[in-house]
Amino acid sequence: GQATGVAGFGGATTPPEDLRLNYFLPNIKTNNGRDSMTGKKRHEDNVKLSEEAALAREEKPAKGDRAEVPTETDLVAELAKAREEAAQIYDKYLRLAAEFENYKKRVERDKSDLLNFCNENLLRELLPALDSIERALEHAQNTIDFNAFLEGFKLIRDKVIAVLGKFGVEPIEALGKPFDPNYHEAMMQVETDRHDHNFIVEEYEKGYLLNGRLLRPSKVSVAKNVSDKISDKN
Repeated sequence: GQATGVAGFGGATTPPEDLRLNYFLPNIKTNNGRDSMTGKKRHEDNVKLSEEAALAREEKPAKGDRAEVPTETDLVAELAKAREEAAQIYDKYLRLAAEFENYKKRVERDKSDLLNFCNENLLRELLPALDSIERALEHAQNTIDFNAFLEGFKLIRDKVIAVLGKFGVEPIEALGKPFDPNYHEAMMQVETDRHDHNFIVEEYEKGYLLNGRLLRPSKVSVAKNVSDKISDKN
């Protein structure tokens, strides 16, 4: 009834565990005739896996390393701070809105003043010419010197033209010039053999430019040369 030792293990009744495994496992050979996996190798792998598992357990974050959950007091403080910032932003918005409304009113007022008083300087410059006309009319009632009266009105005309020139107004030279529909308005055609065809022979109303742009066209009559008709008939 006594346990008999396994031959080859030095008479020991119980051989080491890894040797027992190696002894009873099938003896699997590779192409080179070596064992594919020995018991010792298995034991080393198991030890390695145990060490890796222990290392993984050590690397797990401790409970104290986790993010702290804010308390109710912290949440109330953050809410109060957010409300204060929102109130400040709303106050700035109200101020900007009020300033913008004042700006719009100021722009509208300036625009209205511009439309109402844009000709102020021009009219101020024309007032002396009006004064000269009134003095000329008073003088005409007390004199029979027509030439002096005429010279006075010429001076007034020149003064008005000078005032208009200061504001960019200049007369259009039309008489004796070729007809140009961009600056002249033909009122009629005059048949003549003394003027070149399509030239202006008479000006009914003077035209003006404002800073180079047409302000009013000259109203004129245009020559229609009859000598061309005569030569055609011959």
